Order: sequence, then C-alpha cells, then structure tokens
Amino acid sequence: MGFFSRLKEGLTKTRQGFFNKIENLVSGGKKIDEELYDEIEELLIQADVGVTTAMELVENLRKAVKERRIEDASELKNVLKELIKEILRDEKSALNLGGKPAILVVIGVNGVGKTTTLGKLAHNLKQEGRKVLLAAGDTFRAAAIDQLEIWGKRVGCDVIKHKEGADPAAVVYDAVQAAKARESDVLIIDTAGRLHTKTNLMEELKKVFRVISREMPGAPHEVLLVLDAATGQNAISQAKLFAEAAGVTGIALTKLDGTAKGGVVIGIKAELDIPVKFVGIGEKIDDLKEFNPAEFVDALFED
Repeated sequence: MGFFSRLKEGLTKTRQGFFNKIENLVSGGKKIDEELYDEIEELLIQADVGVTTAMELVENLRKAVKERRIEDASELKNVLKELIKEILRDEKSALNLGGKPAILVVIGVNGVGKTTTLGKLAHNLKQEGRKVLLAAGDTFRAAAIDQLEIWGKRVGCDVIKHKEGADPAAVVYDAVQAAKARESDVLIIDTAGRLHTKTNLMEELKKVFRVISREMPGAPHEVLLVLDAATGQNAISQAKLFAEAAGVTGIALTKLDGTAKGGVVIGIKAELDIPVKFVGIGEKIDDLKEFNPAEFVDALFED
C-alpha cells in the first residue's frame, strides 16, 4: 500500500467526522444561506480546525461564492478544499540539515510518542544514507534511556547516554563532541517530556540549547515539537507555549490514524505558522512521513 493510500486510510475518522458530513450538508439542492454557512463553521470547529480558523475559512467561502456567483451548494466542497490547500500551501516540510553535524532537538509533553517519533525519524535519515547519532537527553526516567537504546539498536544508531538523574546538558555536551569526532551527519537529541507550565523544566531546556549553541554555533538546526493529533485544540495550545519558550521550527504530528481531529493540522498552520514537517499514521517503523500538504487535503476530501 502506497503512502497516500495509508494516509487516506489513517484519516478515515476525520473524513467521516467532518468531510463526509460536509458532503451530506451541501448535497440535495440545498440553498446557500447563512444557516448553511453556520452549519459548515460548526463542522469545522468539531474537526478541531479551531474557532478562529473556522470563522476565517467560512468568511473566505462567502467571498468566493459571491465573486464566482456560485448558486449550487454542492460546489462549496471543492471551494473549501481550495481554501484549505491555500492555508497549507507554503508548508516547508524539509528538515534543515545544513550543519555538520545537523543537530535536531525533539521536545514535547509526556505520552505524545516523542521517543518513538525520534526513532522513526532516525530510521528515515538512515534510509537516506546519513550517519545518525542519538542522545539520551531524557535522564529523568530510566525507561526513557532504555527505550532510546532499543530504538538505536533497531535502526543501527549509537546512543550517547549517562545514568538516570544525570544533568541533561552534560549528556548533550558529550553527544555534540561525539557527533563531531565521529563525523556524524545528524545528531538527534531526546529530551524529557515536560509540561510547558513547569518553569524549572523549561529553564533546563534553555540550558541544553545554550550548551548546543556554544559548542556548535548556529545550532540547533531544528527544534521539533511532537504533538498528539488526538488532543485536538490542546495540541494548538501546547504548540503556542512551546513556541514561545523553545523556538520551535517544526511539528511532528503523531497518531493521526486514531483520531477524528485531523483538522488540527489546518489550525496549527493558520494560527501559529509553524510548519507541520512530519505526520505519523501508524505503529510501523516507516509510518512517519514528511508532510505533504496537497496529499493531506486530497486524502481528507477523497471518498
């Protein structure tokens, strides 16, 4: 099965929850009036596109209907598809791998699939022929170090680690030195799951960034925030707060296959203008893929 087919399958719940309802709403010779616009806006909000984004989309839909003199409600689905593609059009999903090594820091709250996403990302980069090193910067949980080591063995990457409870900044320092000495192409740093509300943990993250930029000017090259698509609007709230504290450069959105809240991708782009760089649509090692906006919208709207 190709990735588009898997993406389409993964977005089934979102499509059934919103886009099929839109289809039903605009079919059957319905009149284009305020009541119809209100119903479309409500469905957009239910799909976790976000209130602000839903209102803007419906306003742009109104304008398009007026400018194009559309009278058949069934045409609204395609106009909506165009408008969503327009929001996502400028997504820059390619990773910045310009450093030698390129340093990627992976952040997020507990339970979003952060270490798993990191492992799958390492696999993708190895498949491209890059030499990848991993750093166990989550020293709060012994299980996190063990989990990263399992991923390291699975994808064929060495892991730089200290013991549980060590200073994460010290682990990162050693990892940067090792990546330089071993001429690694990419260093991916795992970090402790942290709530954006915990000041001490956010300060610790800033310390990690200071060590990285001191040892490798211009780094980190990417700060990837892992979000669970199933949390919907809460994912947008997390992204806002992490963006302020940690200079997020891209988002990896996991668990798209298990949720009806896939519309959150649209809200993240519209409200925050942080690119969604990867989407996760399953448990397999190759189920993390670079985000393709056109494919995503097509998969949402296809029957």
